[in-house]
Amino acid sequence: MPRNCRPVHLPDRVPVPESEPVAGCDVCAALVRQREAARAVGDKSTLIDRNIELRRHPHAKAVRA
Repeated sequence: MPRNCRPVHLPDRVPVPESEPVAGCDVCAALVRQREAARAVGDKSTLIDRNIELRRHPHAKAVRA
């Protein structure tokens, strides 16, 4: 049965700003190094994964007095 529909072309999603590392956090620093290595070789999948990990990486919140 022939298809009568045309392919759908979806626009690129709105870019999400890159996650910022917390100063002094070794895990954040390692994730940033991995992200930059992925960017250098054009590995967008790993770059996105590292941004997600940075965004989800927990840090203790400051306690209010």
